Amino acid sequence: MLLRIPDVLTAGQVAECRRALERAEWVDGRVTAGHQSARAKDNLQLPESHPEARRLGDLILGALESNPLFISAALPLKVFPPLFNRYEVGQSFGNHVDNAVRHVAGTPHRVRTDLSATLFLSAPEEYDGGELLVEDTYGLHRVKLPAGHMILYPASSLHRVQPVTRGARLASFFWVQSMVRDDGERTLLFDLDTAIQRLGAEAPDHPSVVQLTSVYHNLLRRWADA
Repeated sequence: MLLRIPDVLTAGQVAECRRALERAEWVDGRVTAGHQSARAKDNLQLPESHPEARRLGDLILGALESNPLFISAALPLKVFPPLFNRYEVGQSFGNHVDNAVRHVAGTPHRVRTDLSATLFLSAPEEYDGGELLVEDTYGLHRVKLPAGHMILYPASSLHRVQPVTRGARLASFFWVQSMVRDDGERTLLFDLDTAIQRLGAEAPDHPSVVQLTSVYHNLLRRWADA
């Protein structure tokens, strides 16, 4: 499942992130890349331990907790603390697949990367190039979203970031360990949840709402790790 989630951050929250990131001291983005990814990666990144990275990461985590579309689609068990990157003119990230497990720096915790997320912090008109390209069974998807919008996709997908040819591309990126690790099962639950919500809004007293809700939770009970 590849899903666009609009308005994860408000315009004010995007502006707050931008102000902080414009003052930040960036480092080579390969510091968090695996062996294979490091060969393809050319960008800048805010260090994981940077106080602003932690503060802005908490802001994003708070926004995700109150986003019903994200909760329904991801069924999150753990969310890796959000990271921040910057692509300037000529920089890109070639084809790669994200590491299956990420260690949270400074802690004993690990996150299985079922889902990858990119939260755009630059408006599309601020830069040329820089599209996120994601390959799945349905082909190649080209993603370049408004600031504050996010794309969620399986971390197993082959993906890349096209070279930036004008301006700079700012984004946050992170991974999600879902309660349901299988993408197909998670997609079925999301589709069922969406249908239940639509039916509940159109016919709240329809007996099928309760029946379908029961099916949803029994499937979640069968498939969830938590």
